[in-house]
Amino acid sequence: MTASLTPRGPLVGVLALGAALLLTATACSSSGSAKDESASTAGGTGTTHTVKTAMGDVKVKNDPKRVVVLDTAELDSAITLGVKPVGATRAGAEQALLSYLPTSRTTGITQVGEIANPNLEKIASLKPDLILSNKARDAQRYQQLSAIAPTVLTESTGYPWKQNFRVHADALGKKAEAETAIDKYETHVAAVTKALGGKQKAAATEVNVVRFVEGADIRIYGKKNYIGTILADVGLGRPAVTDKAEDGFTYDVSPEQIDKADADVIFTSTYGNPGKAKVTQTTTSGLWRGLRAVSDDRVFQVDDELWIQGIGYTAANKILGELQSDLTS
Repeated sequence: MTASLTPRGPLVGVLALGAALLLTATACSSSGSAKDESASTAGGTGTTHTVKTAMGDVKVKNDPKRVVVLDTAELDSAITLGVKPVGATRAGAEQALLSYLPTSRTTGITQVGEIANPNLEKIASLKPDLILSNKARDAQRYQQLSAIAPTVLTESTGYPWKQNFRVHADALGKKAEAETAIDKYETHVAAVTKALGGKQKAAATEVNVVRFVEGADIRIYGKKNYIGTILADVGLGRPAVTDKAEDGFTYDVSPEQIDKADADVIFTSTYGNPGKAKVTQTTTSGLWRGLRAVSDDRVFQVDDELWIQGIGYTAANKILGELQSDLTS
């Protein structure tokens, strides 16, 4: 996802709420700490358990009922694990929650602002018993969020999505369900690789993912990101340009450099307004028409929310299905 989202300063009302909650927690700490500790170390048999997070150990309810998620990966994780959040943020360029998720699972979820710019008062009004996010989006709001409810942050989002999923599952009290989801994905991966002709044939097919972004350069996705891990799991080849990606994430080019995206197969997505993302300007150029994938009619337009923004096992299984369909057609 794009990271050009500007966080909003904390609201006075939320600070007051946070101060009151922190005072309450301090007043109760001397009498309740021993009881809480025994609950968290009793193998989950008490009312709370301890989750290891990027901000340290956090005690959460064993079976949280009112969960607020502040990024798309956390939303995908919750839905995958059978948990319907009471609140969620949306991506800045979107007007609704992730469209690839079943509407039956997202209808009724209250929007609490944009990613990296949540409305703290609205979150507090939902009376959550757990908040899920990551440091990349909400590190600067951690104290305010923690004053509202136990807050579990992972270090980052995207590339470590599998590890993050386990943290989300632990926080939600859904470890068993997580293992089922992971096994389902791994079985699906093996089936797709087989359908593509096996590991050797899959590795011989070089695939690029090109994202057109409103107000930014065109992104050729490297190997250290969400979609890169899925392509690697299937065993697909990646062109040499992906090794030039900054921190393994993306290699950014202008429309005049789009020839660097050359590959056997190209998947394209668009974030924001297509005109402002230079889609037409790029895809009508001679450089674009000269790409192998274009010449061989092996360019596939995909949903940006699903392939780039979703970041989770529900999205991953849908992507696997599309990979198999497109690459075997």
